[in-house]
Amino acid sequence: MPRLSQLLVSRDRQYFDLFEEAGGNIVRAADLLDQMLRSYPDRADLARDILICEQEGDRITHDIIRRLNETFVTPIDREDIYALASGLDDVVDFTEEVADYLGLYQIEAPMEQAQRLAHVLLQACRQLSEAMPRLRNFDDISHFTVEVNRLENDGDRITREAMASLFANGIDPMVVIRWKDIFERLESAVDATEHVANILEGIVIKNS
Repeated sequence: MPRLSQLLVSRDRQYFDLFEEAGGNIVRAADLLDQMLRSYPDRADLARDILICEQEGDRITHDIIRRLNETFVTPIDREDIYALASGLDDVVDFTEEVADYLGLYQIEAPMEQAQRLAHVLLQACRQLSEAMPRLRNFDDISHFTVEVNRLENDGDRITREAMASLFANGIDPMVVIRWKDIFERLESAVDATEHVANILEGIVIKNS
């Protein structure tokens, strides 16, 4: 029979593999949204691929939670595993909502601030994905988390600019409402990356 230490290493790898998979998935979703907004409406079909990422995120989250329910000993605190899985899932959920709203609201052309926000989101997701392998040994990830925090601040500024321009240019009220919804989801996606960064930082501090 395998020794307990061998079982723990195996279980560690399974959790960390899933977290790295989730990190790659949020990058793919954000990259697709970035492409979609840069070329909208020509690449509106990318919404389908983003939905597939959202479904993949749900699958990864389900696998993590199922493993939590089946595992007595975990490599990090159970609540941290759950929080990290949920946080990563939130990123891709909000990303998919943006893509969905673009189609539902029959947006004809993207606002420049939406394109910038999508790129901020992509950069933040890349930072998280690059930080994820360092979780295995609880290595310092402050370089990545500081950058995510900076990007989130950029996102807030862009969102404020976008909202101000919506209400300053005499745009049709229905268009204002639609874009306000889209910007709120873009902002939520970027905020969710900062939330994940904070969870990661907490896990590393607690276990180092």
